[in-house]
Amino acid sequence: MTLQPEDTLSVGEVSHRTGVSVSALHFYERTGLIASTRSAGNQRRYARHMLRRVSLIVIAKRLGIPLEEVAEVLSGVPLDRPPTKGEWQRMSRAWKIQLEERRRTIERLERDLVGCIGCGCLSLRACALLNPEDVLAEQGQGPVRVTDPAHRAATPRA
Repeated sequence: MTLQPEDTLSVGEVSHRTGVSVSALHFYERTGLIASTRSAGNQRRYARHMLRRVSLIVIAKRLGIPLEEVAEVLSGVPLDRPPTKGEWQRMSRAWKIQLEERRRTIERLERDLVGCIGCGCLSLRACALLNPEDVLAEQGQGPVRVTDPAHRAATPRA
């Protein structure tokens, strides 16, 4: 039997095809990432185009992208019908912008890890030069030099 684009899939079939647990599919549906209809017997039925959405969610999770960001990117892609080529292209462009920013953030972190990630830093010797008397504590908790690009640019490097 050959499936047609208008054919629907059970939650078990979607789980099998995507490798995503049934409970995760239910969660994605509750959060609005995917949608289903109900059969006459009140069983969930998913349009085949939901496979693509679930696959994108899986990829995003592998990349460590929070579901809130995935939802934001997918917000312009319809749930009730297969998306048009233009809708997928707009989503792809939006996602590309987010992924490029994520890449730049990771590259900045990688550069900062070589020196001080101030402060908690990796080098007490560098800390004494770059953060004498723990002046960075006044700027807040955590690694302020990593999370605040404006301050990082103004702070001398080792």
